[in-house]
Amino acid sequence: MTKARKIIIDTDPGQDDAVAILLALASPELDVLGITCVAGNVPLPLTTRNARVICELAGRTDMKVFAGCERPLTRHLITAEHVHGKSGLDGTDLPDPAMPMAPGHAVDFLIDTLRAQTPGSVTLCALGPLTNLATAFQRAPDIASRVSEVVLMGGAYFEVGNITPAAEFNIHVDPEAAEIVFKSGVPLVVMPLDVTHKALTTRARVEAFRALGTPVGHAVAGWTDFFERFDMAKYGSEGAPLHDPCTVAYLLQPDLFSGRHINVEIETRGEFTAGMTVADWWRVTGRQPNAMFMGDLDAEGFFALLTERISRL
Repeated sequence: MTKARKIIIDTDPGQDDAVAILLALASPELDVLGITCVAGNVPLPLTTRNARVICELAGRTDMKVFAGCERPLTRHLITAEHVHGKSGLDGTDLPDPAMPMAPGHAVDFLIDTLRAQTPGSVTLCALGPLTNLATAFQRAPDIASRVSEVVLMGGAYFEVGNITPAAEFNIHVDPEAAEIVFKSGVPLVVMPLDVTHKALTTRARVEAFRALGTPVGHAVAGWTDFFERFDMAKYGSEGAPLHDPCTVAYLLQPDLFSGRHINVEIETRGEFTAGMTVADWWRVTGRQPNAMFMGDLDAEGFFALLTERISRL
């Protein structure tokens, strides 16, 4: 049997973060070493609460959940309660978590774990703003060469922005952190809106989760029911994009996705474009590629994988 891939999930749950975490915890191919929380969709006290709620729902009270950075590197925090609700996990009523937070700071956990593990054996799966990762790379530059790769949800090219006309939310919240990560030399796989907007829920896909008849299936259905109302109103789409699970699905079935290895720069100074991912999709700049920027996915295969794994919990 192939050895499980070691990952750390950096997250700001978020309904779609919750589904991504559940997908990882349901998959024996992945060894989740810990979950590091960052402020993003909601403030840090809620992201740490929500991460533990998700772990308890999955029966994984043994999971280490760490609190990380409570604000971006240099900016005021922007949150997204207008999308995710006041709790970040609106749509399903679950009890407050009983499991404790792991002691210590998320950034220290990232640094210590990457130094302790065999170089190139740990993948970082980033579902929110990149503040924790950037802070770790700044404090301990030696760890960048020890990371297998960073698989992240963020940015856009053709789809452009979802929080401003030019920028996707995760990158826009902390563009300075994103710039550090994108310039770190670590291998990057990026799931932009161009891909995640093709991972759309439909009524049949949501009901397939509910039909599992399990607490996890009902929770996922409730979250997606709540989550999709915003995007359906905004885009006129049939459902909502499940952004963050694309990162974990890539770790499990990379052939579901296709893209290009290109140069991506992060705009940090623009008056109207802060947080924009300047993706050289057509390779017109001559700049060195630094990211595998995905452009398409097999949506049917993605939801088949997701439903089958959720059914295991």
